[in-house]
Amino acid sequence: MRRALARDARPVDDPYSSRNLIVRLWHGYLKRHTGTVSVAAFFMVVEGSTLGLLSYMLAPLFDRVFVGGEREAIWWVGGAIFGIFVLRAITLVISKTLLTRVAQLTSTAMQVDMLRHLLMLDLAFYQKNPPGALMERVQGDTVAVQGVWQAIITGAGRDAVSLVGLLVVALLISPVWTAAALIGVPLLFLPVLLAQRYIRRKTLQMRVESGLRSTRLDEVFHGIMPIKLNRMEDYQLSRFEHIVGRIVTMQIKKALGNSAIPAMIDIVSGIGFLAVLLIGANEITSGQRTVGEFMSFFTAMALAFQPLRRLGNIAGYWQTAAASLERIYRLLDTEPAIQPPRRNIRPANQPPEIRLEDVHLAYGDLPVLRGVSFTAEAGRTTALVGPSGAGKSTVFNLLTRLVEPQSGRVTIGGAEVSDIETDMLREQISVVTQDAALFDETIRENVLLGRTDIDEARLHDVLEAAHVMPFARLLPRGLETPAGPRGSGLSGGQRQRVAIARALLRDAPVLLLDEATSALDAQSELLVQEALERLSQGRTTLVIAHRLATVRSVDRIVVMDGGRVVEVGTHDELLGNGGLYTQLCRLQFQDDG
Repeated sequence: MRRALARDARPVDDPYSSRNLIVRLWHGYLKRHTGTVSVAAFFMVVEGSTLGLLSYMLAPLFDRVFVGGEREAIWWVGGAIFGIFVLRAITLVISKTLLTRVAQLTSTAMQVDMLRHLLMLDLAFYQKNPPGALMERVQGDTVAVQGVWQAIITGAGRDAVSLVGLLVVALLISPVWTAAALIGVPLLFLPVLLAQRYIRRKTLQMRVESGLRSTRLDEVFHGIMPIKLNRMEDYQLSRFEHIVGRIVTMQIKKALGNSAIPAMIDIVSGIGFLAVLLIGANEITSGQRTVGEFMSFFTAMALAFQPLRRLGNIAGYWQTAAASLERIYRLLDTEPAIQPPRRNIRPANQPPEIRLEDVHLAYGDLPVLRGVSFTAEAGRTTALVGPSGAGKSTVFNLLTRLVEPQSGRVTIGGAEVSDIETDMLREQISVVTQDAALFDETIRENVLLGRTDIDEARLHDVLEAAHVMPFARLLPRGLETPAGPRGSGLSGGQRQRVAIARALLRDAPVLLLDEATSALDAQSELLVQEALERLSQGRTTLVIAHRLATVRSVDRIVVMDGGRVVEVGTHDELLGNGGLYTQLCRLQFQDDG
């Protein structure tokens, strides 16, 4: 809903211009906090007006107390000034607290929306965008926006009101002095515009480099074992140093742009003060103006240039936020390549027939499947074999609709997978791969995956059938033992058995096994193979296997090569044909011997 509001609010021109980013931010996230922002803005207005009151009170302080000698006036003048400071302190606390609350809620909503949208995108997107870069977008960009827009609202509320109030006091004292003080302001417009563009360009570059930094760290920590075994520490450290070095360069250049704006304001302020001193000195010495009027004016203008500098900084802050907002909305505007189903057919909850008919698929310019056709009979086991790169895993991705073919039909139970609602489709399929993906949670949670409808008796039966309980009983905390990052606290065989327990618990009519025993030792393979055989009973099962000894007894073997089906039959039939399967068996069994 939030994302839809943000998109509906987009004008037809450049959606990433500053004006359009503000519109999308308001309609997508800030509008629902209108009440809180309005209350905060009210207190900021009160806080901002106190500076004008403070400078105004300096005239009676100097003229009536210091120069006029009215001792009784010190009480009401001093009390008024003290009251102004108390009011300023109270309004500051209230407005800052309210704005911080809105900023945190907004940033959190952005992060949730971005993750929700990322989870909807297809496999091709993740093949182009590494995890580290995506984490930087979800975390880094939203945090950058959070701090900056709070500064913008504060500037628009407190600092703008302070500036207006102080200028009103200055005008009431002397319009001529005020005009002289602001004589150099028009000189700021072009330099500030150029500085803003420079800041946004450097911020975008820095955000990209930050994504590369996160990606490098992600790859280092997940690949720590091969890094150590191959003595790549210095190499990886060098690559990281180059990335952070570029980030430092971008940070310095961005700081240069940010500091240039208040620096130019300081120069203009100096020109204005010099002009006021030249004019005011003559008027005071001639008796046309009092010392109190000059001190009140001088204080008002001195205080005015502080909010003016902060407002100048906001121009730079906004470009930082705009760069992050542009990256956020570009991500939210990314449409998934796989669209919702056309007819939304609900599959029957029974072992279905699986059929591929003249399926073609390419990743970019690289063809992967070239007219693949075969049938996996309902309730039977079909094996996909062939050399690496033949397209076997791509078939699994088609069945689970992680990718879509350019042409041809993929059907499950007679219905095209593109006509089945994606969640319903994936409810019909259990997948066990050679790299069992476990989360850094307990073994129990890794099996349940958030399900709350499983009673303890059924869970225990599943864990026994998958041979999880024998090793879980030996762990210090049993099923409550954490699996470790990516399951690193368990052995390969233990991870596979947890993955099989997941599949058993799903009780789906279709089972996809992708090299499920390829990386296991003999004892683990025996236990896992037994669990897999139990799991495949009464299901339509497709098996990818390089170890051909594990598929001798399957109902049908589909031999693939170069993205095509070259042979189909049983083990004995294919051996009799003397084709590719025979060659693969001869090579493998000779190697095994």
